[in-house]
Amino acid sequence: MPRAFTPKVITANHLLEGDVIYMTDAGAWTRNLAEAALLTDEADADLRLIEAQQQKDVTVGAYLADAKAGDDGRPEPTHFREEFRRTGPSNYFHGKQAEA
Repeated sequence: MPRAFTPKVITANHLLEGDVIYMTDAGAWTRNLAEAALLTDEADADLRLIEAQQQKDVTVGAYLADAKAGDDGRPEPTHFREEFRRTGPSNYFHGKQAEA
């Protein structure tokens, strides 16, 4: 049996700058997850993902990422990978970086 659809956001990286970006309700791109469209309909999410993937002059690697509505109703990540992408790169040496 297929899994039930869970809320998603569309995310990608900006083609020229590499920043993590999110698609808004208006179809524009933002660097702020709180401004992203929280998609709760699977068919709508699939269509919007196709639209995002066709914007090859702006984005690279667009995909649907699991999200949930926060206390204020804005999207929040549900997986550590998306939280890490949202907060940006770390700027200190740790792990393999510290061993070199």
